[in-house]
Amino acid sequence: MENTLKKATFAGGCFWCMVKPFDQWDGIDSIVSGYTGGHVENPTYEDVKTGKTGHYESVEITYDPAIFSYRDILHIYWRQIDPTDDGGQFQDRGDSYRTAIFYHDTEQKNIAEASKAALEDSGKFKKPIVTKILPATTFYPAEDYHQDFYKRNEQEYKEDRAKSGRDEFIAKTWEK
Repeated sequence: MENTLKKATFAGGCFWCMVKPFDQWDGIDSIVSGYTGGHVENPTYEDVKTGKTGHYESVEITYDPAIFSYRDILHIYWRQIDPTDDGGQFQDRGDSYRTAIFYHDTEQKNIAEASKAALEDSGKFKKPIVTKILPATTFYPAEDYHQDFYKRNEQEYKEDRAKSGRDEFIAKTWEK
């Protein structure tokens, strides 16, 4: 049987907050927290935190497009971020916390560009959409303690997320 799974890679600020929203859907095979988009091979969390590696904290989602489409994944992605903030996301500031969609093929690029244009045209945001759409580069999985953080460190995850302001932004922006 041919492997039909595909990859989708997104940066949306702290990767801890980007796993759970995708982890509850049929067709999502796995979600790995990691680093991509930079110029340093095999970066560590400490390397990326310096802001000198060019990497984004990101998630690599392996999914079955026959069950869960790339458009559906993008729909979830846009609702997890502030696409108008190029300085980071919520309480997490700096280049490694910027938003980006990393496409793996021309089809993903076209779908991502169309979804960004639709969001721009929606009038939902007063400021320009600054989320970049970039070709996928080497993805480096983060250290084990970052994987499935929301499950393994439930209380710390809840406290960090509550402090971030992400949930308030999401509720205010997408409640209608």
